[in-house]
Amino acid sequence: MGASDEITERLFVVRRVFRANDGLPGDTAAASGWVWQRGGWLLVDRSSGHISAIALPEFNPYYSVASRYRDYAYCGVSGDGKELFAIVFRVGRRKPVLKKSVGDAGGDDEPDSECPPPVWERRPVQVTFEPDENQKSTYSVRGHTADLVGDDDAEQEKASR
Repeated sequence: MGASDEITERLFVVRRVFRANDGLPGDTAAASGWVWQRGGWLLVDRSSGHISAIALPEFNPYYSVASRYRDYAYCGVSGDGKELFAIVFRVGRRKPVLKKSVGDAGGDDEPDSECPPPVWERRPVQVTFEPDENQKSTYSVRGHTADLVGDDDAEQEKASR
């Protein structure tokens, strides 16, 4: 679904979609409908043709929207659907670079409703999560770690550019 995302000259990522039968048991063939649903992400190796699923922790294909700069950033939803997490994940690693609770999940029935896509900045490498208009958090991403950036830190870094 959508455009592919180039990771390296050899690897790219693409979003998976699939058709699901939306009919209830007992529906006639004419009444049952097929719907398209978003899935997870697939990593494709151009040289070998190998395709593998990327397991993004706490990623919910319906509610989460991923944004990528060098790593993936998204709002993840807990397994029980009650808690929302700010997550930064690097392909090829088992643990996320960042996983911080940002509050309760809203439980809306709209796709992508838990929070808008996180916004990346290049210099310094930072990602900003804004699950709602009253809550905004920015993290500085360095290698395999991420640190919360305070308002004073953000102003100093922007002034030094």
